[in-house]
Amino acid sequence: MSMKTRDLKALGTEELLSRFREVSARHGRLLNARDTRAANKDYLLAAAVRKELRTRGPDAEKCLLVLLTDPEPGTRYWAATAALGFAPSEAECARALLAEPPPTLLSVSAAMTLDAWKNGTLPPVE
Repeated sequence: MSMKTRDLKALGTEELLSRFREVSARHGRLLNARDTRAANKDYLLAAAVRKELRTRGPDAEKCLLVLLTDPEPGTRYWAATAALGFAPSEAECARALLAEPPPTLLSVSAAMTLDAWKNGTLPPVE
């Protein structure tokens, strides 16, 4: 099901969180399968959902913390990236676990993001 980013505003926070989980999990699976073309589409949607959650304020944004322990690595990855700005210790812990071997595209990206976060070169999250 395709959803335009403008349609995200019509969703309740729980629905938005569910959509975030779905698209972030799929993005992680596609990335690890090296299907970057399909992964890029989900990247854009996951980023739009993350941005919409941020516009709803701290309570909506903090809903992402429950996803730091999600069974899907892609969901943990996206939730941890979003949480770096408001729950850095929890986000760093989730990212560190993702960065552990065996190496995947997702684990390498998690390790690179952690390094950039720690040395202050991570671009701000939109």
